[in-house]
Amino acid sequence: MDTDVIVVGAGPTGLMLAGELRLGGARVVVLERLARPTGQSRGLGFTARAMETFDQRGLLPRFGQGETLEISPMGHFGGVQFDYTVLADGHFGARGIPQNQTEAVLEEWAAELGADIRRGAELVEIADGFLDGDHVEVAVATAGGVERLRAAYLVGCDGGQSRTRKLAGFDFPGLPATRTMFLADVLGCNLKPRFLGERLPNGMVMAAPLREGVDRIIVCPHGAPARDRDDDVTFAEVARAWQHITGEDISGGSADWVSSFSDATRQVREYRRGRVLLAGDAAHIHLPAGGQGLSTGVQDAANLGWKLAAEIRGTAPAGLLDSYHAERHAVGRRLLMNTRAQGIVFLGGEQSDPLRELFAELIGGYDDVKRHLAGIVSHLDIRYDLTAADGADGTEGAGGPDSAAAPVHPLLGRRIGKRPLTGAGGDTDTVRLLRAGRGVLLDLADDAALRTAAAPWADRVDVVTAVAKPPEDGDDLLAGAGAVLVRPDGYVAWVGADTEKDPAAALGRWFGAGRSA
Repeated sequence: MDTDVIVVGAGPTGLMLAGELRLGGARVVVLERLARPTGQSRGLGFTARAMETFDQRGLLPRFGQGETLEISPMGHFGGVQFDYTVLADGHFGARGIPQNQTEAVLEEWAAELGADIRRGAELVEIADGFLDGDHVEVAVATAGGVERLRAAYLVGCDGGQSRTRKLAGFDFPGLPATRTMFLADVLGCNLKPRFLGERLPNGMVMAAPLREGVDRIIVCPHGAPARDRDDDVTFAEVARAWQHITGEDISGGSADWVSSFSDATRQVREYRRGRVLLAGDAAHIHLPAGGQGLSTGVQDAANLGWKLAAEIRGTAPAGLLDSYHAERHAVGRRLLMNTRAQGIVFLGGEQSDPLRELFAELIGGYDDVKRHLAGIVSHLDIRYDLTAADGADGTEGAGGPDSAAAPVHPLLGRRIGKRPLTGAGGDTDTVRLLRAGRGVLLDLADDAALRTAAAPWADRVDVVTAVAKPPEDGDDLLAGAGAVLVRPDGYVAWVGADTEKDPAAALGRWFGAGRSA
């Protein structure tokens, strides 16, 4: 084998996956067809859960703003604004972080960990045999000619037009595009801010200042038919659409870059075909709403990375790799649901006004509605159903607040979040304990028997004896737990209780057979 895993695409998803694989001890080659980054930034931030995911790996300070990024407590659902802090730990996410900065941070991190990132390398062929063979072989076009690479697995993180998905024959059902919208960074136009968008009779526009003299605009004209993604877009075309909607003439300005996007909504039926897997936009495309695309891709990578690395190392239990599809396909399905709903509410024109008014009434009058919608868009509501062996049989096991059947503990299947702890080494927190990308067994009752039971997994799981400190928000879920097993992606896999104090079964289920002394 030339490497353990080939990752196609050096966007946020592919780079995050490369770093996760290296933390897990797998060799990885990243193939990126572009010789250098474009500098374009479709995304300008990430959700609250993606921010936590970066924090779990100690990456937040690399964004140049310390450990506390600029976050927005106010967000929206389909353009209807409300305060996301109604949800514990809730906010709309980090704002003002260009996607090219996110990519630069992740590329630096992955390279430091030893990922082999090859630019100007384009996937052109996947050889037969990846469905039932013991490796995958690909042809890669480079400046020096076509090369062939062999690996145990191939992961396509190459975006909505994914060549990996097409070459490997993934079924990609869904709804085709019905409209075209524009995205641009414009110079010299002196636009008034329209942070959450302005709905007008001929369409919707958004505008936000990026730096002195430069504004990011989104232009969504009503009645603009769907177009081919490969069609070139000009600034003149964007300026005409802007004037058609707003009456403002920006044709005297210019643009750093322009692009188009659509409301096409699709998701692959399966996230894995043999030794080929998909993550991020390669697996699901949707209307951009709330920075959820980049954020979901990063979380796909965090979910897959430790599982695939365990498979490579030979420590993965049966069904672990299949749990990637079981968990993340359901999350992707909810992503498509919520972005379609937001598109109808926000972009549906006059016909959607009654629906928009109803959403505004529900959001304005019911905190439960606010919490539900904030959880969906922030991705803080994700809960994997870990009460059954969901990964082993390929069934789906993820979704919203009530998706888990008869949970043993309110934390089971949920993100651990950032919870303060104190132990022999002083104060710490649950996020900091995940920096190494390993499992963590929290011993919250100073239980020597628990530590002895976990000893066979010491090469994969860190046992930390600590006391849970009362959190500022009053959420004391850890206070009633004697022990908590946290997966490397930050989700709670097991909670010790009076009826179940032995973690061995849960450790074996998620981390494979323990090693004898």
